[in-house]
Amino acid sequence: MEIRDYAQQILLSVDLDRKLAVPPLTLSDNFPGPPTRIAEPARPESLQFAPRRAAPKMPSLGALQLPEKRALAHHIMANHELQALEVMAWTLLAFPDAPPDFRLGMTEVIRDEQRHTRMHMERAARLGCPFGSRRVNCYIWKKAMAFTSVLDYLAGLPLVLEAANLDHSLELATTFETFGDLRSAALMRQIHRDEIEHVRFGLVWLKRLKPEHLTDFEAFSQHLHWPLRPAKARGHEFLRAPRAAAGMDEEFLDQLESSPE
Repeated sequence: MEIRDYAQQILLSVDLDRKLAVPPLTLSDNFPGPPTRIAEPARPESLQFAPRRAAPKMPSLGALQLPEKRALAHHIMANHELQALEVMAWTLLAFPDAPPDFRLGMTEVIRDEQRHTRMHMERAARLGCPFGSRRVNCYIWKKAMAFTSVLDYLAGLPLVLEAANLDHSLELATTFETFGDLRSAALMRQIHRDEIEHVRFGLVWLKRLKPEHLTDFEAFSQHLHWPLRPAKARGHEFLRAPRAAAGMDEEFLDQLESSPE
């Protein structure tokens, strides 16, 4: 299967099972094709993007003591994971001239995002909120539409949105444990471990593709499109250890932690 065909299957399939279908272990990239920018991913009717502010917001941490609020949280996170893998597929189509190793590595990250989507879907359904039973936002997708290069993608998705989830995932895991939902907590801790590798992937490729005269943080900052900015790469509590595990050095961490809101 060609990487391009895999990306098109994700973006153009209305059927959710096809979007989440794991491809063959060996993908080829012999025909990356011309640059193609898809305006919006095909989705089943129940998962069409809602108008701005029409989808439910993430429940507060205190509200997660209620099973129905935990169900809603998993529903929202399933949509976040689905958007992330759709953006990754979009990136493969939009920038076919990216290095082959980057493109192949992206397919590995997409596999993780497909698995994360299924995990959240299953948990939401078990708690009484089947995926598609609530309206969903398009926040991640809309931010990606400003990307004009692979470096924009690296700065915006793995190094802001996924990096912020290094904090959010552990915060949610601890909260779920506090309220006795050990299954949800274990799910978030698994996603946290995967996110470390996704952030590492983003940082490795930022280093490889950035202009030599820029520091890592300068390249990262210069390739962000408002409202994405370094401060958006932090959660409520800034955790240095998982970011260091992903390869961020002390200088990068200091600048990230002190970036103004």
